[in-house]
Amino acid sequence: MNKRLLIFLALLLPLLTLVLQVLVLGVNDPIKYIYSFTGTVGIVLVFLTIALSLIKKWFNLMKYRRMIGLYAFFYAFLHFLVFFVLDAQFDLEFVLEESLDKPFVYLGMIAFFALLFMAITSSKKLFKKYNKYHISIYLVSVLVSIHFIMAQKSLSIEQWGYLTVILIIISIKFLQKRKLIKL
Repeated sequence: MNKRLLIFLALLLPLLTLVLQVLVLGVNDPIKYIYSFTGTVGIVLVFLTIALSLIKKWFNLMKYRRMIGLYAFFYAFLHFLVFFVLDAQFDLEFVLEESLDKPFVYLGMIAFFALLFMAITSSKKLFKKYNKYHISIYLVSVLVSIHFIMAQKSLSIEQWGYLTVILIIISIKFLQKRKLIKL
């Protein structure tokens, strides 16, 4: 089996896990569980996409960054669909009100639409034209981190772990961009 197919299947594994948890094993609050699960997977994949350049010396997956980034969008899209379909029940007015009333929702919406733009412009032809705007992935990483923190009523040890990893990645990328460290 080639590496691309293995990565593709590995990136589908969270979806299969979600389906198994919700439909087969059952969870107490399926909507909340799907929100949390898809949001967490989306965040992890956004940060993996950013971190690939940090680990390329030891584990080079750079040629798969586009696929991983598109999967990050896919899980963010599922996260958005839970909100739009299950919570808002396709009510655009409700979506707009929630987006304007709750800061964590509008931060998530901004991040989602930035990811949507990057997903649309990730084809070879469009990427050549719009690749300079893909730097907004760093803004997305900050927005989803804030969205994640604000959406939680309390943070678990696992969530603190995610945030610690996210802060380390952002710090290293910042120092790398400022040419203070070289990896």
